[in-house]
Amino acid sequence: MNTVFLAAGYATRLYPLTRDFPKPLLTVGGKAILDRLLDDLALTGRVTRCAVVTNGKFAPAFRSWSAQNDFPVPIEIVDDGTLSNETRLGAVNDLLLVMEQLNLSGPTFVAAGDNLLDFSLSRFLDYGRQGETNCLMRYFEPDENRLRRCGVLELGEEDRVISMEEKPEHPRSHWCVPPFYLYRDLTAEKVRRALNEGCGGDAPGSFAAWICANEPARAMEMPGRRFDIGTVESYRECCRLFEEPNEKGENRD
Repeated sequence: MNTVFLAAGYATRLYPLTRDFPKPLLTVGGKAILDRLLDDLALTGRVTRCAVVTNGKFAPAFRSWSAQNDFPVPIEIVDDGTLSNETRLGAVNDLLLVMEQLNLSGPTFVAAGDNLLDFSLSRFLDYGRQGETNCLMRYFEPDENRLRRCGVLELGEEDRVISMEEKPEHPRSHWCVPPFYLYRDLTAEKVRRALNEGCGGDAPGSFAAWICANEPARAMEMPGRRFDIGTVESYRECCRLFEEPNEKGENRD
């Protein structure tokens, strides 16, 4: 399975923490956000290639980090060449770049490099093994204002996705999609076709919505929480939660 982490944003809402440092490498509970995701994936033994796509400003930091990482396969760093938030390519364009540059195809796990979960990704990968479809995660979001900033699903029987809309003005349900996706057969040509057909290039959920409109997809209800680190306040809260003991008296490692 290929793994692609999208990490080319500039995280301007986290300034000054991320003015000169990439958000996915910020530490939470003594460990970088991205390291927490990779440590979890390493336990599954399923990753055959791993790529992180970033920007020109933060590429040196990611290369230094990857050189010292002991992940079971080499971590390939792709630089999208941008140097500012104003010139960023957007997540879907970055996904196309990494698929083309590394000649990736086949089963691919795609995730934002700045979100954390309090459950193992193995649950999601096992769910993906249960059927020949693309797979998303979902959680119930009661706040309609938040739904308007997310991908929102309509669901049928047995978790089947009827439709997905990214940042809808009028949400059709309360099922929200976090940026963790398992694509059954991802290719550069598929991403290129989506962009040519009007898929938005910025939010990763735009491509997931295109996939749901063109291929079968299912959505697993999350068995735990997702932590979206978007502001200084949410980062501090996440640090506090991961430093506190869980119900078993252990830290969330």
